[in-house]
Amino acid sequence: MTLLQVMADGAAADVRLRTDNPAEIETELAGRGIRFDRWPAQPGRTATASAAEILDAYGDRISALNAGGRYRVIDVARLHPDDQDPGWAATAKAARDTFRSEHRHAEDEVRFFAAGRGCFYLHLPGEVVAVVCEEGDLLSVPAATRHWFDMGERPDFVAIRFFEQQGGWIGDFTGDPIATRFPTLDELVAA
Repeated sequence: MTLLQVMADGAAADVRLRTDNPAEIETELAGRGIRFDRWPAQPGRTATASAAEILDAYGDRISALNAGGRYRVIDVARLHPDDQDPGWAATAKAARDTFRSEHRHAEDEVRFFAAGRGCFYLHLPGEVVAVVCEEGDLLSVPAATRHWFDMGERPDFVAIRFFEQQGGWIGDFTGDPIATRFPTLDELVAA
């Protein structure tokens, strides 16, 4: 379920808005200068598909989004549970811990979820805006926005990433432990 929850930045229990209505989510985020869009999903085409096949499946949408040539690197990131791999749990935990630390970027962070889910937490003036993204959701976190990302206890997602710079993802970590004071992805979805 795609979900938006807006909380006071000083008190996670002070929930100002909670909705799973995509139109309301888009309107609320647009009012904060954040792009949210829904693309028609290609269900069943991502589980075993290669990165090239996933990019091809969404080729028309990707081309429209990048019509001006803004994004120099467009790739696919994926993380799936693999209980056959004894190191999977440690790898997943390390990735989750890194992204759950508040940071910002010099460019917009644009993600399209082709499968699975993840939650972006945007630390805006006076509030934290949590956006649970699932298959078909596109979110663009504006440059310099303080935020963190939670992929859950058992990360399972496929996301198309858009980068302006060749170097890709470069985070400027704030050192603020704010993420520890807010509900996790799993807690938001379970509520």
